[in-house]
Amino acid sequence: MTKYVGAIDQGTTSSRFIVFDRKGEIISLAQKEHEQIYPKPGWVEHDATEIWRNTTAVIGEALRKAGLTASDLVAVGITNQRETTLLWDRHTGVPLYNALVWQDTRVDQLVAGLEREGGKDRLRAKTGLPLASYFSGLKLKWILDNVPGAREKAEAGDAIFGNMDTWIVWNLTGGPDGGLHITDVTNASRTQLMNIETLEWDDEILDLFDIPKAALPKIVSSSEVYGEAKGVLAGVPVAGILGDQQAALVGQACFKPGEAKNTYGTGCFTLINTGDKPFPSNYGLITTVAYKLGDAPTVYALEGSIAITGALVQWLRDNLGIIEKSSDIEQLARSVPDNGDVYFVPAFSGLYAPHWKESARGVICGLTRFANKGQIARAALEATAYQTREVLEAMEKDSKIAIKELRTDGGMVANELLMQFQSDILDVPVVRPKVTETTALGAAYAAGLATGYWKSTDDLVHNWGVDKRWHPNMPATERERLFSSWNKAVTRSLDWVE
Repeated sequence: MTKYVGAIDQGTTSSRFIVFDRKGEIISLAQKEHEQIYPKPGWVEHDATEIWRNTTAVIGEALRKAGLTASDLVAVGITNQRETTLLWDRHTGVPLYNALVWQDTRVDQLVAGLEREGGKDRLRAKTGLPLASYFSGLKLKWILDNVPGAREKAEAGDAIFGNMDTWIVWNLTGGPDGGLHITDVTNASRTQLMNIETLEWDDEILDLFDIPKAALPKIVSSSEVYGEAKGVLAGVPVAGILGDQQAALVGQACFKPGEAKNTYGTGCFTLINTGDKPFPSNYGLITTVAYKLGDAPTVYALEGSIAITGALVQWLRDNLGIIEKSSDIEQLARSVPDNGDVYFVPAFSGLYAPHWKESARGVICGLTRFANKGQIARAALEATAYQTREVLEAMEKDSKIAIKELRTDGGMVANELLMQFQSDILDVPVVRPKVTETTALGAAYAAGLATGYWKSTDDLVHNWGVDKRWHPNMPATERERLFSSWNKAVTRSLDWVE
């Protein structure tokens, strides 16, 4: 009887369940979007109860579509939007507050205060991360300090914290009735509370942020059998957890130092495998755990995180209404021959790597009466490629490794105009794999390795294949003119917030 592996992919805008076969090919997929909640400028929240409800719905739908039941799955893996922060009641399963999404900037004053006392990099040696509103630890502090009763419950162990991986696994394995309170090393490395060498919660940072240890999950590897699912996946081993970008690195089979991938989703995230030791960055990248497969040594990565890429296309759709659906952006951008000297810096949540400027805000530069919605659409797409080049240049300086090609994945890689422009502005080939759902695939691989469905990472490398490759064909002078103008536009976005 044929068996499969399932993957829950809990993302920033939707939750999905995908069933994969041994070749890493998709057998069935179901997806459901959830509400984006914006209570104030810079605040971004999710209803975690809605997300769990959607997760159970898409699991059921994907199984039904393929005529499968839970017994057809050898394991399930989980991948998730990282840094999105939740505190909930251990006994009822009810969140004490909405989840604070990774893009949320409400803790920027906490960041500024800690910076004044010790500098932006005061925690980098231990955590690999600069002080920023991006990470979970200060978001958790905000909930503890601002939600009535939260701190008391957390100190007593009655309220528990997690990123979305922890919330999904806890509910999947029983919730209030014995649910597992765990997180894997990749997600823990994004809280700014874990020491990335010891892989343990750091008591000094917990004291600095005033966070009770009783609320924190147990840290586990990315690939092992944690327990069994209940409910909709009853009896299926829960055996893999990876933060979404680390999952994409695994799904792209980047198992050797120097192999890199870029995921084009709500934001853009470039990771390069740096081997079994944390690699400090001098050029604005972050050092993160890439994965830990069972008892094997921990593997690390350098990462360049970009906050707004696909989200900018959604903003053009939802806030400005210049396109009806996200996929319309390519046709609109193709309606003009070039950007008309228009540049769009989407610093809606400040600028992440390599700038790390909390006070930046979005700007459109170079507007004249000549500019139209086609040029704005093109500028929005090009912004993704320029930001990716900034990150890759930092990566090459840090790692001293010249990137020969860029493996890509995520929703935006269907946009061929963007992929060609990305290759042009980088001056290296850009590769789209046969399976572009590499985030979910990475979670499935982690779970399948833990249960013997795949014997080793060699099987995963064998599965990887190229769908299309783009080669640069832009003159060098034009490439540098465009990038120089982009850099000028970035300077206009800085220090907007006092």
